[in-house]
Amino acid sequence: MTVEATATAAVTVDEGFGQLPQIEEPAKLAPGDARSLSKVFFDRLAVLEEGTAEYQYARNTLIEMNMSLVRYAAGRFRHRGAEEMEDIVQVGMIGLIKAIDRFDLSREVEFTTFAVPYIVGEIKRFFRDTSWSVHVPRRLQEARVELAKATDELASRLGRSPTVAELAQLMNLSEEEVIEARIAANGYNTASLDATIGGDDDDRDAALADFIGAEEPAMDLIDDLDALAPLVAELDERERWILHLRFVEELTQSEIGERIGVSQMHVSRLLSRILKRLRQGMLADA
Repeated sequence: MTVEATATAAVTVDEGFGQLPQIEEPAKLAPGDARSLSKVFFDRLAVLEEGTAEYQYARNTLIEMNMSLVRYAAGRFRHRGAEEMEDIVQVGMIGLIKAIDRFDLSREVEFTTFAVPYIVGEIKRFFRDTSWSVHVPRRLQEARVELAKATDELASRLGRSPTVAELAQLMNLSEEEVIEARIAANGYNTASLDATIGGDDDDRDAALADFIGAEEPAMDLIDDLDALAPLVAELDERERWILHLRFVEELTQSEIGERIGVSQMHVSRLLSRILKRLRQGMLADA
């Protein structure tokens, strides 16, 4: 290719790279120029020794010239927001590099036709590996995408966060379905319990696990006591007194017998009868 043939691509000849033209700003080439020059660079790349300066120049220039393919492919996922788009473009670049390393001019296929499936495939693989940490039905996955679009649209139009009713009206869904989609969206990403979420006054980072409650066994005891109270109230005064001595003052059966003037064996029978009555009452309530 002559310098005149590539004048519209703003290139100059650099004798240091032999037959390859030097392109000042490869990423800014027009698509038509990028396609034409890519053929020249691929043809030369096929005969260059890997690791040489000319090989690296050819490969790097091909990457920069074809970055528009990554932006084109990533545009299909623009609804995911600006922050995620940065990750999508980075992943798409990996697909582009793989396509460049595996492309062969002898196949007589346009590089764009060959590269786009590689780029899109890499992006989809990224979603497969990182998305929906908790499985949810496909209809809710799709509803999450529509919910994100509707939220952005209404927030831009109203200048505030939209209400559930406003989202439901725009999406032609019921309010219950919008709420369900919001809940399902929580399954899109997960976080490690060891992840830090801020610092305290002593400069110690707090972990998410520090804020997650644990099961409290005593909560069952509260329910049991609440159910037991009316059953105890039905006992006569002597029976309640025996329970008090045994379970509040924690006296032995012999000590209780001395207090109320009966034998230890009689106290044992009384306790057994009282506890059996209470147990039956608890089971009946359950």
